[in-house]
Amino acid sequence: MLPRIVSVQPLDGYRLDVAFDDGTTGVIALSDRLFGTVFEPLRDEKFFRQACVDEFGAIAWPNGADLAPDALHEKLRSADRSPLTAAIGG
Repeated sequence: MLPRIVSVQPLDGYRLDVAFDDGTTGVIALSDRLFGTVFEPLRDEKFFRQACVDEFGAIAWPNGADLAPDALHEKLRSADRSPLTAAIGG
């Protein structure tokens, strides 16, 4: 079974504090990943802060933008845990 996101807390600087159902946690930095038609609206920090966990256990926003939980989980598990920060796709 794939890990599911159980909570997400938007932070300053376009970061998300994420927790998975298997206990994996960490902060995901998105400031350099908010491009393209779906993700550009997230540059508005008020809109970015509307992040939530959808019914599939993914992080989602009202405009349909979402982040795959499996990719986030892998980034957090493989990242250097010292600062607890990972960059998506980086």
